[in-house]
Amino acid sequence: GFTADGDVAAFRRRRSVELKHGRISMLACMGYMTPEITGKFPGYLSPSLDLKFSDIPNGLAAFSKMPALGWAQIAAYMGFVELSGGFDDYRTGTPGDYGWKALTSSDPAERTKKLQAELANGRLAMIAIIAMFVQNGITGTTGPLMWMGQEPTGRAFAFENELGVQSPVGFYDPVGFTADGDVAAFRRRRSVELKHGRISMLACMGYMTPEITGKFPGYLSPSLDLKFSDIPNGLAAFSKMPALGWAQIAAYMGFVE
Repeated sequence: GFTADGDVAAFRRRRSVELKHGRISMLACMGYMTPEITGKFPGYLSPSLDLKFSDIPNGLAAFSKMPALGWAQIAAYMGFVELSGGFDDYRTGTPGDYGWKALTSSDPAERTKKLQAELANGRLAMIAIIAMFVQNGITGTTGPLMWMGQEPTGRAFAFENELGVQSPVGFYDPVGFTADGDVAAFRRRRSVELKHGRISMLACMGYMTPEITGKFPGYLSPSLDLKFSDIPNGLAAFSKMPALGWAQIAAYMGFVE
């Protein structure tokens, strides 16, 4: 509800910030992938510290290896980019327009399509870079284990021929639950995964269906004079459900289990 108040200036400022963060995230995603594909620069990052580019690991591990002057250079460059771009794009012009037009066209429809694509890709990149941080932190590497659920040696985990092994990631177990090859534990986790997936599919339908088709007519609890229409959809239902209703739900869950 950021835009619920109809404040145009605030909307334009947020759009400017969204574009900037999206652009940074797209570059960050490329920064994660490119060294894994093309390798790193040759030579020294810091001759005085005898530190080569190849000595700096990819991903989060780089934080522990970067010298203080390197961080100072990064901070200085960030400040330069911020100050040189200015902060008036959303006040005096188009949000995100800093005078360098990479996405433009003389055709208004084509230009709108390109700008829409930038927004969509930037939003996806913001989610993707956070996912990369989490995956990198869990696996402790930016190699094949992070991207494909495989050991750096290329050996796939066990159970690679089971259902659910699909491209592009193949057998996906970044945490390594199946690394011990325990068949009984795998089968138990697969059972739990399927059960949770089925419950979640029903839950998603439970959220959407009342909004589309409406609710049952009549009373949910005649003794409490409570109609089905009195129960709101979503989380708000928690505060309206009577105690006996929760007991019935718990009893049915136990029966199904």
